[in-house]
Amino acid sequence: MSTQPPPPLPLDFSAVLSESKRIINAHSRHFLALSVLFLLPLSFSVTVFSTIHNLLLHHHSGHRPKSLLSRPPPLLPSLAQLNSQSSDQFNFPRRHHHHHHHDDDDLQLPIETLALVACFALFFFVFTILAIGSISYSVLHGFYGRPVKFVSAIKSGLTSFFRLFITHIVVELLLSLVALLFLCSFYFVIKGLDLVCLEIDTDSPYFLALAVVYSVVLLAVLLYFKVNWSISSVIVVAESSWGVPALRRSGYLVKGMRRAVLYFFLSFGLISGILTWTSSIATAKLGGDALGGSQGWNSWFFVAQIVVTSALLTLILLYFFAAQTVLYMYCKAVRGELASEIAQEFAREYVCLPFDDEKVPHLVSVVYT
Repeated sequence: MSTQPPPPLPLDFSAVLSESKRIINAHSRHFLALSVLFLLPLSFSVTVFSTIHNLLLHHHSGHRPKSLLSRPPPLLPSLAQLNSQSSDQFNFPRRHHHHHHHDDDDLQLPIETLALVACFALFFFVFTILAIGSISYSVLHGFYGRPVKFVSAIKSGLTSFFRLFITHIVVELLLSLVALLFLCSFYFVIKGLDLVCLEIDTDSPYFLALAVVYSVVLLAVLLYFKVNWSISSVIVVAESSWGVPALRRSGYLVKGMRRAVLYFFLSFGLISGILTWTSSIATAKLGGDALGGSQGWNSWFFVAQIVVTSALLTLILLYFFAAQTVLYMYCKAVRGELASEIAQEFAREYVCLPFDDEKVPHLVSVVYT
């Protein structure tokens, strides 16, 4: 009579990190090279983004330092109205003041800001996809004890780029569709209340309460889908499945462990978020002093702060991508898919010998401990 294997243990965050650390330490030079090639530019761009934005603001304000004085104060619109009314009353010809150069200056800053954000988003998106493809491939090979080669990892990042790109686009489109449905639902609810003579002003507390409820529900729904699709990028690299099938596969693997997976991703997100937030504040302050012409320890501390933050963020991203791949392997183990793969992996290194007792093959079963 066959006995059922014991149920798997709950997801252990420390065990996932420990396995990730073991794989990274076993191939430290390999992962260091991948980090310098893909993750360090990502971390550096995130760290200096606020500084570049402040530099644009400083450069723009330096061209017209008295632009605020050339405009009427926003708190005194009645003066302009009185001037217009008096001109109409006495039939004075109006003067058309040409402020096209001010309008051009006003438009220049938003265009530069939008261009900066677009370039940053494209750079971040491309390097993130390349990092996921190469690091996930390397961790998978390190998990099975296969040789990890730098050229093969780069090739994996390039060959899986299109599949990862399509999968990320599908995720963003689906999440945007969910958000759009919530916004339309909120709009129709407000219009429905207006039809039944329950007009709600945008300044009323009822409107604010309804908006908060919709926002909380929308955030919960988006988090639910993000958790379900959390390991889809690893599935694209490991199983060559992309698009909607990869999302379905991810939802199947994380089923029953959504709370643990949510805790896993929130932990990394909170750590990286706090680091990025503190870095942006310090960089904006020290960068402003540097742009203002201050010398001394502030400039050196500004450079050191960027270097240290970029290094820490690179390390966090490396462990995040590695732990995400290990999490995928754990989900497969829970579903009973990992034991057969490990048996097939190690069966290549052994010779099958016949036994005397009617030559019945002996099977090895992998159980959870």
